[in-house]
Amino acid sequence: MIRIPPLHGLRFAFGTLTVLPVPVTRWDRVAARAGMLCAPLAGVVVGGTAGLLGAAALVAGAGPLLAAVCAAAVPAVLTRGLHLDGLADTADGLGSGKPAAEALRIMKQSDIGPFGVITLVLVLLAQVAALAEAYGGSWERGALAAAVSATAARLALTLAARRGIPAARPEGLGAAVAGVVPVRGALAVAVAVAAAAAAGGALSATYGAVRAAAAVVVAAAAAELLLRHCVRRFGGVTGDVFGGLAETAGTAALVVLSLG
Repeated sequence: MIRIPPLHGLRFAFGTLTVLPVPVTRWDRVAARAGMLCAPLAGVVVGGTAGLLGAAALVAGAGPLLAAVCAAAVPAVLTRGLHLDGLADTADGLGSGKPAAEALRIMKQSDIGPFGVITLVLVLLAQVAALAEAYGGSWERGALAAAVSATAARLALTLAARRGIPAARPEGLGAAVAGVVPVRGALAVAVAVAAAAAAGGALSATYGAVRAAAAVVVAAAAAELLLRHCVRRFGGVTGDVFGGLAETAGTAALVVLSLG
């Protein structure tokens, strides 16, 4: 079994999933496996930054809505909008109703169609509304919601990169990471993320362990449903599909944390 130092995995995760100046020193499937297993750690950094910015805005006198906008903007900035772009392209591909090859061609185009625009608007509205609800409770609730959401979003990438999920194209980021993660490894990371969310919810006395863990579980389930649909429609995953999965999971987590 080929082993790779954890540092290469962290570099792959942060170098490909964020705009942080982290050099990717290895670009092969072994490094990709380690990187996708480390993907939720990138989510912790992105979500933690988002949560703290929203909290800072709230402490500075901004209302919950403005704090939510600040928090929602951070993941977009730290990924150069990559996941949002993937969500829009995936929506256009699915909404086109075309055969797989034609749908993939539509997704690869640089413009955004009506399905993509509508999906982006609704998803961003849902994210801001849920974060506003959280920050309306307290800055701690808002910060934890942002952190859990971003981490669950990157967990969806780990789960989607598991073995048995094919790539829809022979090139691109989707092909580089498709099927690289052992199923047991993906499940272990999922359990670790849910446990960490539960601990955060319990220790911060904001959501409670059960609701925080449930947010991760529901996020993973929502992403899994979209993943299976995309595999049926496109024949596998692409970089755009990975972006769509991340946004779907992150939004689902926020919705769960905003309920009740």
